[in-house]
Amino acid sequence: MNHKISRFFCVKILILLGLVSSLQSVLAGELAEDTGAWLQIVGEGSLAVLDPKWEKGRVWLEGQSRFDGNWEHWYQGMVRTAVGYSLSDRATIWAGYTWLPTQNIGKSYISQQDVWPAFRYILPTDSGTFTFRTMWETNFLRGDQVRERPRQMIKFMHPFEFEPRLSFIAWDEAFYRVNTTTWGGKSGFDQNRVFGGLGWSFNKNVRAELGYLNQYIDDASHRNATMHHLGMASLFINF
Repeated sequence: MNHKISRFFCVKILILLGLVSSLQSVLAGELAEDTGAWLQIVGEGSLAVLDPKWEKGRVWLEGQSRFDGNWEHWYQGMVRTAVGYSLSDRATIWAGYTWLPTQNIGKSYISQQDVWPAFRYILPTDSGTFTFRTMWETNFLRGDQVRERPRQMIKFMHPFEFEPRLSFIAWDEAFYRVNTTTWGGKSGFDQNRVFGGLGWSFNKNVRAELGYLNQYIDDASHRNATMHHLGMASLFINF
C-alpha cells in the first residue's frame, strides 16, 4: 500500500509541475529559449562545532556557477551565507545575505546584493520527505533601487525501496515582485523554477542531486519571457 501511495505522489507532482510549465508557455507573449547548466554546492551545519551551547544555532554556506548560451557562456554566480536557529527538529528560521554577479550576453554587468529572512519546515511522510522554504528577499539593484521579492519553494524527496540511497527529487519555486522598480521590473510574477531528477546519498552527511531544471523568467514589462532548459548538479554537505 505504501508503495502505491509513493508512486501516486510522484506521478501527481510530476503532472503538476508539467502543467505549471505548460501554462507559463501559453501565457507568454514572446518566448526566448536557451540551454545551459547550473552547478551548486551547499553546506549546512550546527554551530555546536564551535561551542556546545550553540547547538540550536545553524550556518548555511552556498555557492553556484551558472552557464547559458548553449553551455558556452558563464553568465551568473551566486554566494549565499546565513545563520539560523532551530525551533525544532523540523523548523528553522534564517537570516542571510546573497551576492549575485551577473553578466548577460549583450547587457551591462550587474552586481546584485540581497538580504533576507527565511523559514524552512521539513515534513517526513510515508511517501517521502517534503521541504517547504519561504524567503523574503530585499534585492539591492542599481543605484538606490530596492526590490522586495518573496519566493516559495516546495521540494519532495522519495527514496526508492530497491535502493534507499537513491531518491527521486522534485521541487518547484515561485518568485513574486512586490514593488515596481526601473531595473527590477513591474510588480507581479517574476519567475518560476521546476526541477526533476535523482539524488544519491553517499552517507548521512553527503548527498548529490542531478537532473533537469526549467527556469521561466518574465521580463520587466510582463510582455515577453525567457525559458532556460538547464542541467543542474548539486552537492549537499551536512556537518
